[in-house]
Amino acid sequence: MEIISGFELLKRLKELGYIKEEEDPYWWKNSGTFEVVVGAILTQNSRWERVQVGLERLRSFLGGTITLEGVASMDQRSLEELIKPAGFYRTKSHRIITLSRRIGEEYGNFQLFRSKVSRRWLLEQKGIGPETADTILNYACYKEFLVVDSYTARLLSFFGYQFESYDELQSFLGDSLIENLPQIYQLYGKPLPLAQIYGRFHGKIVEFCKEFCRGKGAKERVLKALLRGE
Repeated sequence: MEIISGFELLKRLKELGYIKEEEDPYWWKNSGTFEVVVGAILTQNSRWERVQVGLERLRSFLGGTITLEGVASMDQRSLEELIKPAGFYRTKSHRIITLSRRIGEEYGNFQLFRSKVSRRWLLEQKGIGPETADTILNYACYKEFLVVDSYTARLLSFFGYQFESYDELQSFLGDSLIENLPQIYQLYGKPLPLAQIYGRFHGKIVEFCKEFCRGKGAKERVLKALLRGE
């Protein structure tokens, strides 16, 4: 059985109704804000449902909005208590506070960080790997980086594909999207920024996999859902 391309996967997931138009235009809740930076670290080795609890507690503690200045001024123990539900709270609280203060030192404020930060700079920060860096770049900074994750790799494995690295998986899907941009614009009925297409594509994969990629018989469920009618 042949694997569908990144473009064909996007098209099929859109046909199945993943990501509603009324949701955040980039899929990630509160995209374009510093909350995404915190959330990207909290999601490391954790379920999103648990991350949400931690974010809600932190948001409430900071008066309703998670800001760079608010997080950078916190002491680690206070942050640990708030993000406990997300797991690995000591390590994550240290990474969050350290990154927040480094952003302040290097860029001054979050808006300048959004416009000037590079992938290389993020990867130089302790505890920030490719997936976390690309999550920050795409969902917080609206830059053209496609996030791929364990869901993505698992989904494609059902079609017999294995990838040697994160970058190889990213290129496999992303190159196909770039090659088919006119057709993608037709799917959405209008031109969209490439960064937004990337963000929504990753979101569709995550939402689909939450429903079909877990547990016994996942491969059969995935193939039936994606190849139905073919």
